[in-house]
Amino acid sequence: MNRLFYLNHSATNVYFSKNSKDFVVSEIPLYEFSGEGEHLILKVRKKDLTTWGMLQIFSDITGVKMRDFGYAGLKDKDGMTIQYISLPKKQEEKLLDFSHPNIKILERTYHKNKLKTGHLKGNRFFIRLKKVNPTDARKLKEALKTIKTEGFANYFGYQRFGRDGDNYERGRDILEGKIKERNKKMRNFFISAYQSHLFNLWLSKRVEISKLFASFDEDELFKLFNFPKEVIKKVKSQKSFFKMLPGETLHHYPHGRVFICEDLDIESKRFLNKDITVAGLLPGHKTSVSTGLAGNFEKDFTKECEPFIEKMNGTRRFAWIWADEIESNYKEEEAWFEFSFSLPKGSYATVLLEELTHQKKSD
Repeated sequence: MNRLFYLNHSATNVYFSKNSKDFVVSEIPLYEFSGEGEHLILKVRKKDLTTWGMLQIFSDITGVKMRDFGYAGLKDKDGMTIQYISLPKKQEEKLLDFSHPNIKILERTYHKNKLKTGHLKGNRFFIRLKKVNPTDARKLKEALKTIKTEGFANYFGYQRFGRDGDNYERGRDILEGKIKERNKKMRNFFISAYQSHLFNLWLSKRVEISKLFASFDEDELFKLFNFPKEVIKKVKSQKSFFKMLPGETLHHYPHGRVFICEDLDIESKRFLNKDITVAGLLPGHKTSVSTGLAGNFEKDFTKECEPFIEKMNGTRRFAWIWADEIESNYKEEEAWFEFSFSLPKGSYATVLLEELTHQKKSD
């Protein structure tokens, strides 16, 4: 599928390799660990291993079953990761002389509870781009400035859809009964990829709508959309690039509750201040739906799954997010452009990278 960029600069001619020197991700814990309890908390640095691969190594050494490990997030094999894991404290002695070429234990502490998926505030990333000429370096710096102010579309990245980009098709086939998947975990994984695909399609369309509102005047927009003129005026007047619509499902940012937009003028100002964001739909049962114009656009992308909506667990996801703590440095002699930033949990650094460079990996 084609995820639409919102920045208007031309593509940069840069080189990126997701290796342990040029791509580093560090978890930002949700809370401070208590320093006491029955669970050993390890801060570990791994490279060229998935989180599961790393846990298997610890399992082989300690005898702890895979299900008894805790972790806040699963990380890819490529690149270097600094993350936290938990295991029963009683196995600590077996790790006193731990040594592995791809894993280093950085810190040890204790906590009362096992780590669970999602128990992190976000992630901090470091990325090094190579073969960057001065013109592209300036382009990248300007794009980062815009992203810092305006944010960017929180698409699901190519990793979600598999090497061939077709995991979502298998998920749809499972839901339609065309194929069977006996492994419950894999079944849920493929269905999730299908939901992610629909989310990306919807979000790309909303980016397109926002670009049109930025490019055309009110009369032209009325002919394009046939919205009530008062709505055209209110949407057009919003200062943020991403335009909110009446009936939008919103979410307090970065934490809080979901609610329906009742006053577009008030909520658009809160969105500009990064106090709230739009919450896009991953369709499924028992999930709130948007109303009005926003609801109509949602239905355009969920109608195909209505016959099997009860087979999916629906939820909401931030549609638009902001990167924090953005820093960048251009090393002209090496032709390297290095930058770092923090993102909320569940967001993809590669999506920001693609928006920044206008280079895409196939998804």
